[in-house]
Amino acid sequence: MTASVTPMLMFEGRAEEAMRFYISLFPGGEILDITRYGRDGPGAEGSVIRARFRLAGQTVQCIDSPISHAFTFTASFSFFVDCESEAELRGLHESLVEGGETFMPLGDYGFSRLFAWIGDRFGVAWQLNLP
Repeated sequence: MTASVTPMLMFEGRAEEAMRFYISLFPGGEILDITRYGRDGPGAEGSVIRARFRLAGQTVQCIDSPISHAFTFTASFSFFVDCESEAELRGLHESLVEGGETFMPLGDYGFSRLFAWIGDRFGVAWQLNLP
């Protein structure tokens, strides 16, 4: 039997920066643990071998890959966030879209009172929803 399923985000040197940014946006967001590379690598000293953090009850893992890859994040995977208020959604949108990109601008698309699909400055996609 499978013990757990956890999203894993792979960065190239910005895992801790992204993780700290994300937990700052969600009340109760927290870093659970961080393991770092030492002087002997293979990653840059101090970069993230593996970290776990929690957003709105969801545990997420992240790493800094010591290898440069020809791929990055894609919008086909996103975090879907059901917000409790329009103010919360607009605040998350403003923070997450800064330095990022918009796939679907804030609007009423019929399936939601207010919705936006964006990519943040780290390349991670977010769908923000006001049911």
